Amino acid sequence: MSGRLGELLVRENLISVQQLRKAQEEQQKSGARIGTALIKTGAIEESKLTDFLSKQYGVPAINLKDFDIDPEIIKLVPKEVALKHLVIPVNRAGPSLIVAMCDPSNIYAVDDLKFLTGYNIEAVVASEPSIRDAIERYHAEKGPSLDEIVNEVADDVEVAIDEVDQGLEDMAKAADDAPVVKLVNLILKDAIGKGASDIHVEPYEKDFRVRFRIDGELYEVMRPPMKLRNAITSRLKIMAQLDISERRLPQDGRIKIKLGGGKEMDFRVSVCPTLFGEKIVMRLLDKSNLQLDMTKLGFEAEPLKWFKDAIDRPYGMVLVTGPTGSGKTTTLYSALAALNDPTTNLSTAEDPVEFNFAGINQVQMHEDIGLNFASALRSFLRQDPDTIMIGEIRDFETAEIGVKAALTGHLVLSTLHTNDAPGTISRLLNMGIEPFLVTASLNLILAQRLARKLCQACKKPAEIEDQALIDAGIAPDKIGTFTAYSKNGCRECNDRGYRGRVALYEVMPFWDGLKELVINGASAAEIKQEAIRLGMQTLRMAALNKVMAGVTTIEEAIANTAPDRF
Repeated sequence: MSGRLGELLVRENLISVQQLRKAQEEQQKSGARIGTALIKTGAIEESKLTDFLSKQYGVPAINLKDFDIDPEIIKLVPKEVALKHLVIPVNRAGPSLIVAMCDPSNIYAVDDLKFLTGYNIEAVVASEPSIRDAIERYHAEKGPSLDEIVNEVADDVEVAIDEVDQGLEDMAKAADDAPVVKLVNLILKDAIGKGASDIHVEPYEKDFRVRFRIDGELYEVMRPPMKLRNAITSRLKIMAQLDISERRLPQDGRIKIKLGGGKEMDFRVSVCPTLFGEKIVMRLLDKSNLQLDMTKLGFEAEPLKWFKDAIDRPYGMVLVTGPTGSGKTTTLYSALAALNDPTTNLSTAEDPVEFNFAGINQVQMHEDIGLNFASALRSFLRQDPDTIMIGEIRDFETAEIGVKAALTGHLVLSTLHTNDAPGTISRLLNMGIEPFLVTASLNLILAQRLARKLCQACKKPAEIEDQALIDAGIAPDKIGTFTAYSKNGCRECNDRGYRGRVALYEVMPFWDGLKELVINGASAAEIKQEAIRLGMQTLRMAALNKVMAGVTTIEEAIANTAPDRF
């Protein structure tokens, strides 16, 4: 069955032949089963595949996320056997054991389980990814909790709080003490498990705390004893290969951790001296979770077409704008991934380089030795480039070279810090770029924000007054045609009500009507009005569309976007 699964799905018109070929290529790379490859490449949703398998095998389908399986049942099938056959026991019913399988036709697995457990085996079908997740979840080694480790460390380690009296040998010894190592490792592991994007380790006069940023919000996770402050700080600096004797200047480094299954996690470490010690912020960089498929980032159909058309042009400038942490880098990387092929020379100037990609020449900026965006850009233009990505346009010099590159037959991608797409034009003009150069070089400007996504497992209908929806920007004729939802909280989202984030896009192609306004010295508000008339969807409009689709809440839409006032 597994060999014919792709053909059967094509015959039932659930996937196309092209999607099957793409999944087969993914299968060859990863060694996964074809069903998993189809889900990973986005050819079919997990639930639809499970329903199809249920009909084919004539057995019930099961969603393992909806089950809390008794640990005694889990123990009936050892982890090695579960992974070998990709099965997990779900429940007992008299002399029968109900087992979730991705291939119920595997009679060898059924015979093995029957012999091993002594039960008759009743199969139900579940997808391979959900079975693997369940195996890892239920067979995970239960290590000590953060609180238990903190108590152990507090009893075992004595570290002087006065940094002046503490020598380097004492600091290194305290950092290498086994309980401190265990505590730091557990903090990093806990951050990975909770899907954090950043870890903040913060010293204060009489306090010391650790916070995680999850889906854009900071949450306090622990307050280690003050006497562990120096030991934890030194341990992290040693792991990042930084100078533990230097406590007066900022330092930057990286920590690389190997996880199970050959997976690696990078932590970008920034150390900043504060009044009461060194604050450490670690950015988690997980390449396996980097979403480079533009169709899955949050674009709507027409803005996505505009963006693809702009980056497919052989020359010109595409600018992505928004505040720090709004997902600009991911959008640019997705554009580069779409352009990356053996016939194109791609070069990037980044500060810092977050992810490395085969086929792209990436350059890390070093201001202290004179390697900045402007000097890197000049060098790129002598390297026979096709596409250039500049991490950020910060000054007139970089902007001027970027514009000239766009006018001389190169595609230039870059970012700016502005509030919206129309405001980017004013920023370039204020930097000193002439209006005729702006109109000649720009292909498209994209502004973006990130909003938290509602947990789909527990979201509940919200009671919102019609006037509040109208005040937010929803047209009166749309009231009553959709259901607005609010957050709730469940096990799936750790009682936060939100799980993951979605990008909100304001895509403004540089239409001829906008070029005329720029040449005539129009204001940002006038440019915005004309762009909306020509079809641009503002950030607030994009956010409200996500509210009406049940993806996020009205509170998130209001918090992350400005109202459209002229």
